[in-house]
Amino acid sequence: MKKTIGGAASAIVLGLLGTSLTGAAAPAAPAGCSEKPTVVLVHGAWAGTSSWSGEVSRLQGKSYTARAVANPLRGLTSDAASVSGFLKSVHGPVVLVGHSYGGSVITNAAAGNANVKALVYVDAAAPAVGETTGELSGSGSALGADPATLFDKVGTDLYLKRPVFVHSFGPDLAPGQGDVLWASQRSAASAAFSTPSKAAAWESIPSWYVIGGADKIITPASQESMAHRAKATIRTVPGGSHLTLITHPDAVTDQILAAAEHVC
Repeated sequence: MKKTIGGAASAIVLGLLGTSLTGAAAPAAPAGCSEKPTVVLVHGAWAGTSSWSGEVSRLQGKSYTARAVANPLRGLTSDAASVSGFLKSVHGPVVLVGHSYGGSVITNAAAGNANVKALVYVDAAAPAVGETTGELSGSGSALGADPATLFDKVGTDLYLKRPVFVHSFGPDLAPGQGDVLWASQRSAASAAFSTPSKAAAWESIPSWYVIGGADKIITPASQESMAHRAKATIRTVPGGSHLTLITHPDAVTDQILAAAEHVC
């Protein structure tokens, strides 16, 4: 897939915000599993690790070690290198999860790491080699608008404008939650969306996909195309926005667990 997935968008908006979350000490493996995998979760742009808080608490409740790690949001190559470095510190098998732009990061960070046994994409980009995140939002994405109407720009850093965040990025958030998250967002460098992918880990690592059925940022059609290309196991959340990890944490966690059970 080259331009068949890509839309007119010059950038892609992905993620939420917060602070670092870590799982508990490694639990014992269940019967039939030699070593229970660690779940590593990577957030997207304008984001932080607390976007995964719903999944972390649920995974801990199932006795999984879950680590929500910081994504620097400086550029795809360096962001992937940062996550790759963290993965090397994790002992044993890993289920690697990425939301939105974080999907591009895990696609590169997992390459060459034999411990990564499964990839899970959540409302995410899953680029092929040479594709950029920005071209994968799909025809009809809200990101097809004039960038001046989408972003507040500070040097090479981008902030999402409030109307786009509230009405397109997370329209199914609880009342007032979108405003809080918009006001708290981190900046993301434009290079995060324009740097070509150097790897496509989904070519060799089994993949799972969660698709928000009403996603206005990466269209469901674009996500379905990427998921089918990766031969991923797909779960669609009817009516889900780009932020299913916030608004539908049970569905997202179930898909992560399905990947973890496959590893066992």
